[in-house]
This record gives sequence, structure tokens and C-alpha cells, in this order.
Amino acid sequence: MQDEQHALEVRLAVTAAGAVVLLVPFTVIAAMVVGGVDWLHRLDEDVSVAVHAFSSGRPGLVDFMWAWCLAFDPWMWRAAALALVIWLVRQGARSLAWWVGITMTAGGLLGVVLKVIFERDRPSFLDPVATAVGYSFPSGHALNNALGAAVLLAVLLPRVRHRTALLVAGIAIPVITGAFRIGLGVHFLSDVLAGWLLGLFVAAGTATAFAARRRRRRRLDLVGARSAGE
Repeated sequence: MQDEQHALEVRLAVTAAGAVVLLVPFTVIAAMVVGGVDWLHRLDEDVSVAVHAFSSGRPGLVDFMWAWCLAFDPWMWRAAALALVIWLVRQGARSLAWWVGITMTAGGLLGVVLKVIFERDRPSFLDPVATAVGYSFPSGHALNNALGAAVLLAVLLPRVRHRTALLVAGIAIPVITGAFRIGLGVHFLSDVLAGWLLGLFVAAGTATAFAARRRRRRRLDLVGARSAGE
């Protein structure tokens, strides 16, 4: 019992530290976007112009990037999370199912709210290879891909044999999706970086909250068991 409690304490400390580590760079990027920091603005513009110029002469690549982003749209991740919740409930892992549902919902809502708060316009080109509606910061695709991948990895890695393949896919898909959003000219580099960081932060933050809740429950159970034995 003590070993299990110690392991829970370690997981809580690690996830809490991870949440802080992720929140700091996101906050820095957000502050620079709001403050219109020159070097970040130039970097975003230079990357967008260069990548868009590369994409504009390759319609086949543009079609592939668009299809990829459609396949890994935020709603696709939410559908996958819903299927995971149903499976976990049937497996009797209701607490974990709650974590999945709350985490995906919180991340999606937070992304929408922040877009409205920052009101950053998307990149603008005379002859765009693709268009998207809404504000730009943070990238919803990057956020939800990072968030969805983190959630699925946290749940499935301990339950599958081919962990390496799953881990590679969980890292590669969000990275490729974010890069393709820049390639399509619908997001700046800082939008995508902020989206990745925010998605991982939400996963780490809710994991910390759920681990803390489990710790409190175990302590109460332990106190109750001791009281009953006296």
C-alpha cells in the first residue's frame, strides 16, 4: 500500500512539473504575440512566405496536406476520444474514462476561447493555396492533435504490445499536422508551437488534478481503515 502511494506521489509530482514546464513557453509565446515582438513577427512572416512559395508550385502536395489535415481534424480526435471513453466504461475504468472526456472537452473549449481573446488574423497571401475561417492563435489543429495523441498514448501505451509504433505515431501525427497547417498558409509557426504546447499542458494539467484527487481518496480510505481497526 505504501509503495503504491509513493508511486502515485511520484506521478503527481512529475505531471505537475510537466504542466508548469509546458505552460511557461506557451505564456511567453502568447505574450510576444500580444506585444507584437518584432523578431517573432519577422520569423512568422519569413517562414510563412517561404513555405507558401514552396507549396504554391506543388498542387499535388497541397491536396495531400489538405486531405491529411481533414483526416486529423479536431473533430476526428474527439470522435476517437468518445470511442475510447465508451471502451473504458465497458472495461470498468470509469475514472479514466472521465479523465479522457474532461480533458478533450477542456482542451477544445480552451482553444476556442483563446482564439477569441487573442483575435489574431491568419496569414494573408495574394494567391493562397488554401483558406480557413476563424482566428489563428493558437492553432486548433495543433492543439487538438497534441492533446488527442497525449490522451490516447496515456491510455493505450500500458495496454498494447507494439508500444514503439504507437509512440512514433503519437508523436509524428501532431508534428506533421502542424507542419502542414503552416504549409497550407493558414497558420503561423508561433500558432502551431503554441497549439502543441497548450495541448500537452491541458493533458498534463488534468492528469495532475486527477492524480491529486486519487491521492486524497486513498488517504481518506487509509484513515477510514485505521479508524475502523481501532
